[in-house]
Amino acid sequence: MGDWFHILVFGYYPYLAATVFLAGSLIRFDREQYTWRSGSSQLLRRRQLMMGSVLFHVGILLLFFGHFVGLLTPQEIYYAVGLTSSAKQVLAVVAGGLFGAVCFVGLTMLLHRRLFDPRIRKTSSAMDIAILVILWLQLVLGMVTLPFSWAHRETGDIMVTLSLWAQKIVTFQSDAALHVVDVSWVYKAHIVLGLTIFLIFPFSRLVHIWSAPVGYLGRRGYQVVRSRDHKRTASP
Repeated sequence: MGDWFHILVFGYYPYLAATVFLAGSLIRFDREQYTWRSGSSQLLRRRQLMMGSVLFHVGILLLFFGHFVGLLTPQEIYYAVGLTSSAKQVLAVVAGGLFGAVCFVGLTMLLHRRLFDPRIRKTSSAMDIAILVILWLQLVLGMVTLPFSWAHRETGDIMVTLSLWAQKIVTFQSDAALHVVDVSWVYKAHIVLGLTIFLIFPFSRLVHIWSAPVGYLGRRGYQVVRSRDHKRTASP
């Protein structure tokens, strides 16, 4: 890979993806709120949906936060709590393998349902199918990285390298791309496809993530819609 292309992909593409991700989501919410939905197909057929959806969402959330913490937490913090680079890499492989397996089973069920159930396939847009396929490929790439990471478990250098790249990207340092020059192709492919998911995020059903009803978790008591002794009064 040429130096200029490598810098373009791993130095500038992350900012393009992040800009489209944030600005595109805002624009879509402002202009196309009627399309801002998860597009659930539960009413058409519930089979495979509940189990697949639960496994997928649990797995993907654990993977997301695992990547977020693992990549963006400075190495000094790990050292301060007694976690070495080697131990961190082993933990990443074990946790990533477990969470990835859960997510893989759920996502495969959802993708199979979307592709092979005639009713669901007929009501699915091209983007509905494409985003599931892309997520599935990204998950497979992530699983493929595990043996590569396990092979470097004694030094933990792979996790350190990827963490330095991610931390320099979020802190806008110009030499970020240099840190992933020598990593294996599978990590580079995983990074590029992951960034591409952020790029196409605003144009897919994934935007419903922004509307996750987290407020319900802290709601106090029950919501009273209508009391039992309520009496209707005739309008004059």
